[in-house]
Amino acid sequence: METPPEHRTVLLDEAVEALTTRLDGRYVDGTFGRGGHTRLLLSRLGPAAQVLVVDKDPRAIAVADALALEDSRVVVQRGGFVALGDYLDGRGWDQVDGVLLDLGVSSPQLDDAARGFSFMREGPLDMRMDPDKGESAAEWLARADAESIAQVLWQFGEERFSRRIARRVVETRVESPLRTTLQLARLVEDAVPIREKGKHPATRTFQAIRIHVNQELAELERVLGVASQRLRLGGRLVVISFHSLEDRIVKRFMRDQARGPQLPRGLPVQVHSMGAGFRLVGKPVMPSEQEVAANVRARSAVMRVLERCAG
Repeated sequence: METPPEHRTVLLDEAVEALTTRLDGRYVDGTFGRGGHTRLLLSRLGPAAQVLVVDKDPRAIAVADALALEDSRVVVQRGGFVALGDYLDGRGWDQVDGVLLDLGVSSPQLDDAARGFSFMREGPLDMRMDPDKGESAAEWLARADAESIAQVLWQFGEERFSRRIARRVVETRVESPLRTTLQLARLVEDAVPIREKGKHPATRTFQAIRIHVNQELAELERVLGVASQRLRLGGRLVVISFHSLEDRIVKRFMRDQARGPQLPRGLPVQVHSMGAGFRLVGKPVMPSEQEVAANVRARSAVMRVLERCAG
């Protein structure tokens, strides 16, 4: 069960170590990708264990289906992790021992020009995790008004020239629709007057549009609640995020779960009724210098772990 050579799984050992609490347990890899985390997890689990793997990407699902033929412990589900509760209910899994979410875009998706995620390669302006569903980036940019585009670029990309870029998009599409990644990248390069050292001018714009097209942050907020509530006692939620917007949501959610209910001062509540039910496991984990040197895309990764400690 070798990991495909084109993909380096970020925080591989750290994530699987944190996730694995029962050798015969039930686990969910909510972002299968090319299966690096799942393969290592399977190597550590016993024969009675089960792993539900979930992904929107049809190519990821093809890899998952092949893995399931090799290992009967693997159960495959195509779709977004936002529907995790439905997937578990459909299999009669009331509780699980661990849920892993490795957020963002995988290296194979970035490197495949046809997917439209990269501003460095010519390809259709798509950016959908599931290319068979929803509205592509090109379709959204063709219809959205300047205010809506600027809001997305600012909210999801923290792009300070969001209004300037949005105006340029609206002006340009009158003459020629934006259909390719390099068209959009060049437009942003022309519109942005200041360069950030070591960062392509289109980085924030592509990130923002991708997040919007896939509703990534809204889906993340929804799945965190579902995943944590479906954990068995001692089970863990492990989340790897790659930018500050994701990590802010994960950090706040896990902190609030570990705190438990915040009750008004002076309210007569018995101590035993105030338990949080969850605890934070260790400190946030970042990739080592060696991992970043081997895989520059790991540099912004942050892993956080939440454990259910009460029923």
